[in-house]
Amino acid sequence: MEISDKLLCLFNAEVREEDDKYIVEVPRREIETGSVDVDEIYRVALISREETVESESGETRTSSEPQPPVETGELRYVEIEDIGKQGDGIARVERGYVIIVPDAEIGERVKVEITEVKSNFAVGEIIEDDF
Repeated sequence: MEISDKLLCLFNAEVREEDDKYIVEVPRREIETGSVDVDEIYRVALISREETVESESGETRTSSEPQPPVETGELRYVEIEDIGKQGDGIARVERGYVIIVPDAEIGERVKVEITEVKSNFAVGEIIEDDF
């Protein structure tokens, strides 16, 4: 499945019926991270709950969770927006996905190599400072 670069966020939600309409609730985190604004109009795409995903090893599996927007070994240019509880830099990319960058300061713009990818965050190592 090809996903547009214009995608603002991706999340799981139930469709529920209310009076004469159907409602899909947007999670609070999508508003808080700035991906979506209240009172704006958006195009919504619905994808079946289970989708087939091919892993790096060529195996096919089913996934109901959105896949991370980065891969191990990928190079990314990011801006550090915040500092985490343990003192690491925090950058956000597509859909508010977090990249943790050790030894980075707020406001720094750095080139990182993704060294670890989890479902809700990744870790990036600084390759180049202030690009």
